[in-house]
Amino acid sequence: MHSDSDKTKRVAPPMTWPTRLFVLAVGCGADATCRVDGIISRRLLDLLDPPVPPSAAPREGVATRDVVVDPAIPLRARLFYPCRPTGGEAGGGGGEAGATKPLPVVVFFHGGGFAFLSAASRAYDAACRRIARYAGAAVLSVDYRRSPEHRYPTPYDDGLAALRFLDDPNNHPLAADDGDVPPLDVARCFVAGDSAGANIAHHVARRYALAAHTFANLRLAGLIAIQPKFEFRL
Repeated sequence: MHSDSDKTKRVAPPMTWPTRLFVLAVGCGADATCRVDGIISRRLLDLLDPPVPPSAAPREGVATRDVVVDPAIPLRARLFYPCRPTGGEAGGGGGEAGATKPLPVVVFFHGGGFAFLSAASRAYDAACRRIARYAGAAVLSVDYRRSPEHRYPTPYDDGLAALRFLDDPNNHPLAADDGDVPPLDVARCFVAGDSAGANIAHHVARRYALAAHTFANLRLAGLIAIQPKFEFRL
């Protein structure tokens, strides 16, 4: 049995000084962008977190493009896809024969407390690029609408809209005659997210499960939750 004094002695896991400084800088940056009324200065946030542009030229074996999921909102996403390897390239999944195989899809939701960061943030651009490269999958990173401008359950609505977008074969960004990329295999679709994004991925998966019969082509194969955020204390 532990006494109250034992509980007070418990400490958080140790962090290196570079990590501590990074966390402090992130906190200060987030505070600096928030106005007294709770509104976030997006222009200042873009200065502190400059967006990474899409790149048709492969970087680390992965190319990117921005796509419009719903022009009425508008809702956008960034698509990451591993490029077709040359015949003798190692790790190419079997050369030409493997390169034409349709790619499974990971629908990704970035973190940021539902209010910060974006699909074009440097950290998440790099993370999705790694997923696409090492998993051999296309990654659709959803640039969902953020609070406080857009309140709950807007991110969940946007996540399900991304699945609806993929369910329509006419919307597949990789179905174009690009020649260097295979089509999408939406029958092997996963939802994934980090922190607040993992929360979104969880709820999008639940919504899909309740409406799976309304999807013609897309089949959700799994959920990948990275340090999911579910606990809120007011």
